[in-house]
Amino acid sequence: MASFPDEAFIQRIADDIGMSEAAPAPARLKARLYSALVERQRETGPLMSVTQCHEHGGNLCVFEHLVRISPVGETTKALNICRVCHARVLAENMEHPPIYWSGCPYVEFKKS
Repeated sequence: MASFPDEAFIQRIADDIGMSEAAPAPARLKARLYSALVERQRETGPLMSVTQCHEHGGNLCVFEHLVRISPVGETTKALNICRVCHARVLAENMEHPPIYWSGCPYVEFKKS
């Protein structure tokens, strides 16, 4: 049974094909990939609710805080809040979207 390649192996391949000098991925691409990964995760089962995320020390954005304190069930609090957030739309379509609140993963992408 083959094992997963280690970091050194991957780095050698990247060096051989010139990937080590590659520029960082654009923030828009990172935002689209993040959205797709969260959506894929949601398809395989429920996401962690914002209450659980907060209890485990996760950063919540202002909208997730509002959902967390709202009088709705944990099933609703486990919905993909980012899916309906304007920050996602801006981040997926603009390289430097005008979003600034803490806890938003899309803000972090524009910083990188």
